[in-house]
Amino acid sequence: RLDWQIALVAIGVSPVLMFLTSYYRGRMRDSWTSVKEHQSAAMSIVQELLTSIRIIKAYGQEERERARFIERSNRGLKEQIHASYLSAGFDLVIGLTIAGGTATVLTMGVTHVLRQTLSLGELLLIMAYLSQLYSPLQKISKTVAKLQAAFASAERVFTLLDEVPSVTERPKARAITATEGRIEFKNVSFAYGDNQQVLTDLSFLIEPGQRVGISGSTGAGKTTLISLLMRFYDPTTGTILLDGEDLREYKLRHLRNQFALVLQEPVLFSTTIATNIAYADASASQAKIIEAAKAAHAHEFIVNLPKGYDTEVGERGMLLSGGERQRITLARAFLKNAPIMIFDEPTSSVDIHTEALIMDALNRLMRDRTTFMIAHRLSTLDSCDVKLNIEDGRLISFQNGQETQSSSFSTVREVAR
Repeated sequence: RLDWQIALVAIGVSPVLMFLTSYYRGRMRDSWTSVKEHQSAAMSIVQELLTSIRIIKAYGQEERERARFIERSNRGLKEQIHASYLSAGFDLVIGLTIAGGTATVLTMGVTHVLRQTLSLGELLLIMAYLSQLYSPLQKISKTVAKLQAAFASAERVFTLLDEVPSVTERPKARAITATEGRIEFKNVSFAYGDNQQVLTDLSFLIEPGQRVGISGSTGAGKTTLISLLMRFYDPTTGTILLDGEDLREYKLRHLRNQFALVLQEPVLFSTTIATNIAYADASASQAKIIEAAKAAHAHEFIVNLPKGYDTEVGERGMLLSGGERQRITLARAFLKNAPIMIFDEPTSSVDIHTEALIMDALNRLMRDRTTFMIAHRLSTLDSCDVKLNIEDGRLISFQNGQETQSSSFSTVREVAR
């Protein structure tokens, strides 16, 4: 109301600030996103190096890996400098814009005062109002700039949180408390993506309590078959039945509680031996933990350790030998006491004496349970009732006691060749 011409000039700075903020905001967001990606890549290298330190030392590649980490870190540093340069440039542009608006208003005000269309007091009042208008706009613009780094981090977090699970639970999935262990594959095929076919048209039936040995060359699809059984993935086509019901009809947590898994590479956590054994049942008493360890032939070496069951195993169990780690994972399986057992090459990386101990524990653990055992050494599968031979994702032969079903002779001959 004091001077409409000066008011138009003063307010006209706001759209300019909005345009500059919008323009720089996108550039700063992209720059900070790049910074976070390079920082994440550098930390990934650190994690990779720490878990592979023995190989790095064995091949004398310390300097090479140091240079790789520094090179990746320098990329992140350059991006961070670029992001800071953009932020500083934005602050400079905002300051110049507001200074330009203030100078224009002051020039027009002085002119109007000289023309006596505006009094000096009114000009001073206008300049005070102008400060109250520009100061919040400047703070808002700078805050928007500072938030871009936080938005870039939040975007990466929400990208992870919004990742769609590979397996989803049906809305009306039902609980399962106990299973007989009768498993049937009906024309099951599976592929990673569109072109990477892994399993093709598998069909077989496993009765409760049977021991199933799975053999085949590396990459034939043995581990994928087990992953489908535990619903880490769903079949591309076909159906897997547990006690006559599709696996997808069960709640995931209840379904997986029916399985105990022992992998080729023992997986231990950076905590005590007792906690690792009790991972399958956090409420297990010390007596049950010891009983499971004895069943897995692990109690003997555990009690000889300085702190016994309270001994820390180190990162990934590196303070223990391979055989000791494997026996602890077997004790974990004993403690879970699941009706279906899965063993993926449990003795491939241990010596003969340790293998004998593990196999003795396995034979007791498999008693009266449906069991799937993957092995390259066929002698490991001698105690199995059913033997599956898988090659190139296809079931080449199915042996159930005296009954043997094979694919066409030409297929077998091609595999042998």
